[in-house]
Amino acid sequence: MRGLMEIAEQARRVKRTVAKLGTNDKNRGLHAIADALEAQTKAILRANRVDIENGRANGLNDGLIDRLTLDETRIAGIAEGCRQVAALPDPIGETLWMRKMPNGLEIGQKRVPMGVIGIIYEARPNVTVDAAVLCFKAGSACILRGGKEAFHSSLCLTEIMRDALRSQGLPADAINLVEDTTRDSANQMMKLNGYLDVLIPRGGAGLIQSVVLNATVPVIETGTGNCHVYVDAAADLDMAQRILVNAKCQRPSVCNAAESLLVHKDVAAQFLPMAAAGLAPSGVTIHGCPRTVALLGDAIVPATEEDYAREYLGYEISCRVVDSLDEAIAHIDRYSTGHSECIVTRDLSAARRFLDEVDSAAVYVNASTRFTDGFEFGFGAEIGISTQKLHARGPMGLTALTTTRSIIYGDGQVRT
Repeated sequence: MRGLMEIAEQARRVKRTVAKLGTNDKNRGLHAIADALEAQTKAILRANRVDIENGRANGLNDGLIDRLTLDETRIAGIAEGCRQVAALPDPIGETLWMRKMPNGLEIGQKRVPMGVIGIIYEARPNVTVDAAVLCFKAGSACILRGGKEAFHSSLCLTEIMRDALRSQGLPADAINLVEDTTRDSANQMMKLNGYLDVLIPRGGAGLIQSVVLNATVPVIETGTGNCHVYVDAAADLDMAQRILVNAKCQRPSVCNAAESLLVHKDVAAQFLPMAAAGLAPSGVTIHGCPRTVALLGDAIVPATEEDYAREYLGYEISCRVVDSLDEAIAHIDRYSTGHSECIVTRDLSAARRFLDEVDSAAVYVNASTRFTDGFEFGFGAEIGISTQKLHARGPMGLTALTTTRSIIYGDGQVRT
């Protein structure tokens, strides 16, 4: 087992080689990875079964088990994500702008690799591949540190990817997995100054806050998802029910699932029973305000302030009846984590106000929040959903994993 410092040294040594790879070489590596993942599906599933069995024995909840689970369809989807990344335009070397100054200097800016990118994540084995292939296409080496819950899956996936790169004569050390899953290794990664050019946490609120508060290397913050669906007075209620059920129930363990429902008072008496009926087959528990309880009865759990701020990651949702669009926006502003919010309405003015005034990374009109995803946005795989406002925001694809360099052409100019 390679130690973290050995991995860091190898990644730092290989980053120049990775940065100089041409688009064809990188794409050849990505297609080799995709083919190898599909060819090794049975081995991946065997490793994943060990993680699932360990997770159940250790009391992981259903939401985390779902995040952890791989099957043939999900593996095929991961492989397809690799091919989509290969099909994307290569951002490296792109000239963003160039202008000629009065003194004759030509000054511009081009896109260049980060160097070495670190990712700390939890029970999401798909992140092992998503992160690795994005970093590779973006011309950077990566150091991956997954959670212990997905260790066997991540190790198997990493070995397959490294072997695929070797088979193409490409540097295997472009992709590295930290096999020490203790807290010590995470703490060490947070302080790998001189080795890591950026560190990206992807996981629950506790992990993200730990990295943000303790890291001495630069951090891109990915956020938790307390996502809202607001059903406006002018909503198509059948559409609203479909959107709500999809946003909450299609995959409740992910960060773009809806966690809060807001309903305008003018349609609450009609829509809340529809909402409850739509959520009932999945066994969703509703934590509601007094008006929600009055309309739906004792089956509703009275909501607390904490309920409105929670990312449930399961079959629970908070619900509040609001008097106006202004109150809905104010509620979102107070409790949202800045991830994804939706308004369901036929009122164009209300839709425009929602788009303009809700300060989140993704804001929807008449569509499920479940679309906040790099694959759905056409980025191929994604490294995470950034809820910060510096450098990257929303689903982070290739360009979010690059930086820029100023380039200057002169003809002997000196400054006076």
